[in-house]
Amino acid sequence: MATVELTKDTFETTIEDNEIVLVDFWASWCGPCRMFAPVYEKVSEAHPGVVFAKVDTEAEQELAATFGIQSIPTLMAMRDKVVLYSQPGALPEAALEDIVGQIERLDMDEVRREMAPGS
Repeated sequence: MATVELTKDTFETTIEDNEIVLVDFWASWCGPCRMFAPVYEKVSEAHPGVVFAKVDTEAEQELAATFGIQSIPTLMAMRDKVVLYSQPGALPEAALEDIVGQIERLDMDEVRREMAPGS
């Protein structure tokens, strides 16, 4: 699956309707964002069951503010509507592949137990 553009109108349904969603917060004027884009696109093609989304922080300032995005690019990874990873900075292909693999292998029942109050 190629990358998809997210807006405040499509963000919630994308998260609700998909098990794993990665979100690249970016802007067209950002050099590191432009360098990361082909890496993100290439890794997206290797993982058809994962949604690789992009949020243009210039066009979607409200959405970027909701997630407290202060540096771009910022990559956020969610599984079952739980944010598991959120870090600024462009990643090399191997690091992005590693993150995707870790999220795919994660035991979400264990994550939910650890997140439960009183754990």
